[in-house]
Amino acid sequence: MTWFALATRATPEGPRATIRVGDAFHDLHDAAAKLGFAAVAGDVTGIVRDWDARRDGLFALARALGAGSGTVAAPQLAAPFEPRRIFAAASNFIEHAEEMQTKLAAKAESEPYIFLKTVESVVGPGATVVVPPQVSRPDWEVELGVVLGRAGKNVAAADAHDLIAGYTIVNDVSARDRTRRTDFPFSHDWFRGKSFDSFTPLGPVFVPRDCLDDPHDIRLGLKVNGEAMQDGNTSAMIFNIYEQIAYLSTILELQAGDLIASGTPAGVGMGRGVFLKDGDVMSAWVDGIGELVNPVSAPHLPRS
Repeated sequence: MTWFALATRATPEGPRATIRVGDAFHDLHDAAAKLGFAAVAGDVTGIVRDWDARRDGLFALARALGAGSGTVAAPQLAAPFEPRRIFAAASNFIEHAEEMQTKLAAKAESEPYIFLKTVESVVGPGATVVVPPQVSRPDWEVELGVVLGRAGKNVAAADAHDLIAGYTIVNDVSARDRTRRTDFPFSHDWFRGKSFDSFTPLGPVFVPRDCLDDPHDIRLGLKVNGEAMQDGNTSAMIFNIYEQIAYLSTILELQAGDLIASGTPAGVGMGRGVFLKDGDVMSAWVDGIGELVNPVSAPHLPRS
């Protein structure tokens, strides 16, 4: 099978859909028109939301492009697509829950804990994560992003695989000092701590489901200024991706274009007592997808 990915690059004329085959980037519209696959072209957001109709043609285009040289050199990538909605799994790795001092019930007595992040918080690779002045403990969380390509309601876990279009990288930037409250009887405020503008770096590419191996055996990690902070494997998830999809589909009808940030492994700043500072650079990586790099701007927090 030919490995390929979809991306969105910035150009003077506006965003352009891009296909990566191996290490080579091609303008999707130009390549599709040249090789007779014009029907698969479009912006990546539209492609994801119409995945069943575009999938086979895109794989055929990738095979036709093969391992040749690319036509786009050093593209400046943006977020690969605009999610319809962003669902995120909390405390979904045992060691991460332990470092956060989160007491979990036995899995048999529990369900996934899912919260929402705003689409407006999404930024792409290379974009600056801007920490607002009211946040003093900004943190990082690398996650495998699961992109849905089909709608589903009350989906069995055994059938959830069919809803997945592909995968990307999510960095669930978190304001640890804003996720908890003492002024209300409700002790946690996930919205306040997770959805500041620029707090959801996404990318660098969208990789189709069939171009990745078992999603429950993928290494992922994150570095800050080149120093390894997280290095885990999706095999350590408490609720696997299929269980998360099944659970969400009992609450609402999932839609093509929805994104699930499936949980983060141990190694976040909160567990170390170390937080992001002005000028830091986060590098989140997932095997088979790539690396998502974002600098941090926090002028009110001194540099390390």
